[in-house]
Amino acid sequence: MEPIILLEDVWLRYRVPEERIRSIKEYAIRRLKGNLAMQQFWALRGVNLEVAKGEVLGIMGRNGAGKTTLMKVIARVLRPTRGRARVWGHVAPLLGLGAGFHDELTGRENIFLASAILGFSRQDVARRFDRIVAFAELEEFIDRPLRTYSSGMRARLGFAVATDVAPEVLILDEVLAVGDAAFQEKCHARINQFRNDGTTVLVVSHQASTIRSLCSRALLLDHGQIAFDGPVPDAIQRYNQIFNAALGLQG
Repeated sequence: MEPIILLEDVWLRYRVPEERIRSIKEYAIRRLKGNLAMQQFWALRGVNLEVAKGEVLGIMGRNGAGKTTLMKVIARVLRPTRGRARVWGHVAPLLGLGAGFHDELTGRENIFLASAILGFSRQDVARRFDRIVAFAELEEFIDRPLRTYSSGMRARLGFAVATDVAPEVLILDEVLAVGDAAFQEKCHARINQFRNDGTTVLVVSHQASTIRSLCSRALLLDHGQIAFDGPVPDAIQRYNQIFNAALGLQG
C-alpha cells in the first residue's frame, strides 16, 4: 500500500541554554552580549518510518525517548534538522491534554478555538457543536471556564473536538490514559470506526493494554532511535526489557 506517512533519515536537534533563563528579556540580553551558552540535544536520530493508510500504529518508549517529538514532526509542528518528513492529508493532533485550549475561556469558546487551530471554519463548527458536546458529555459544564474542568473532562473535550470529523491522520499522545472506563470505551469505538473508514491512527501510550487492544503494529523508541518496529506482542516484550534494564532488573 502507498504510505500516508514517510520519514527518511529524520534527525531533530534541540538547543538548550546551559544556565536557567528567567525571562525573554534576559535571553535577548545574553544573546546580544554573546554570553549565551547552549547545549545541543538530539531528540531524534536517523528515524526511518513508513505508515500505510488505515494503519493503527502504537508508539512506545520510556520518558524522554522521543515519542512526542516524533509526533510533532509528523504533525508539522516541528521541522526536522536533517532528513525529510512527508505526510499526505489532514492531520488532527492531540498532543497531550489541553493542547490548543485556554484555561480562562469556557468550554464553548475552547471548542471554537481548538477547531480553528485544526483548520475548521466557525460556521462548520457551529453546525457540529451540539454533536461535539454530546460526545464529550459536557452539556452542564460547557459554559464554565476550562480551569474548572477536571483532567478527565478536558480529555473528553479535546478528543471530541479532534475526532468529530475523521482526518486522514489522527495522533493521540497519551490522551487515552486519562478518563473513566466508559470514556475510554467510547474512544476505542471511535478509533476502530476510523480504522474501518481508512483513517491512519498513531497512538502514543505507556499502557500495554491500550497498544494491544487498538494497534496492528507497534514502534519502540529508545534515545531518539527506533529500537523495534513490528508485531505488538514483540514490541511490548522489548519495551519491558528496556524498562527493566533501566531499573536494574532481570527479565
